[in-house]
Amino acid sequence: MTSPYLVNCSTLFTELPVLQRPAAARAAGFDAIEFWWPFPQPLPAAAEVDAFVDAVGAAGVQLVGLNLFAGDMPGGDRGVVSWPGREQEFSENLELAVDIGRGLGIRVFNALYGNRIDGVPPAEQDELAQENLALAAKAAAQIGATILVEPLSGAARYPLTLAVHVRDVLDRLIAAGVENVGMLADLYHLAVNGEDLARAIEQHRALIAHVQIADAPGRGAPGTGDLPLRQWIADLEGGGYDGFIGLEYLPVPGVDTFAWLPPQERGVPSGAGGEGIA
Repeated sequence: MTSPYLVNCSTLFTELPVLQRPAAARAAGFDAIEFWWPFPQPLPAAAEVDAFVDAVGAAGVQLVGLNLFAGDMPGGDRGVVSWPGREQEFSENLELAVDIGRGLGIRVFNALYGNRIDGVPPAEQDELAQENLALAAKAAAQIGATILVEPLSGAARYPLTLAVHVRDVLDRLIAAGVENVGMLADLYHLAVNGEDLARAIEQHRALIAHVQIADAPGRGAPGTGDLPLRQWIADLEGGGYDGFIGLEYLPVPGVDTFAWLPPQERGVPSGAGGEGIA
């Protein structure tokens, strides 16, 4: 069975306003999408939230995944989960995100861990992260969703760069009785960080709850670099993964960004992948 693809509307269709991107994804043949947190602040006005929800609904696509508020991403922030002093902000954003998810059927929420903060011991940040992730998982469980933890590249202060780093976080949560957590395996981030992907997939497949792809070098569409993405996806599927494959790559101006993917492979095949994230 082939895992269905979905479009990350925070990296693709960026030439369009946010509210037009779900319809653009549908016009390109996709049934499902994901977004980073689509607002500049953790608690946007109700009218802004309603407009976003309405845009997704009107487009006829499923919003499978949503990032929680991650701070000032353009300024270098990579999450507030482990950031002391932002606990209330995290909690309030989480409540709103789950409310959005309740209406749109979101299955996974990506909680970026957060950079290391000067003057705060790493152990203190990790303890806070465990508390916040457990809180997030409890809230997400209300709608049958899973909280994701992701390794990243290109962020020097972000402590989770390899699959084993994420596994350590998840193992502690699971040992404490938190069940609805998993790894977001972004194959691009892991590859450019030097991960042995074939080995990582084999070792950590039971924890992989969502997958994203981009090629390297360049973080472009599959085929623009030299990563064996098709092989890694086949390895995941061979081990039982039947969730979505998120297309989180960067477009090239003037180039058909989906030319590599035949139209018949873009939607959710009947009976495939649409019932849940592995």
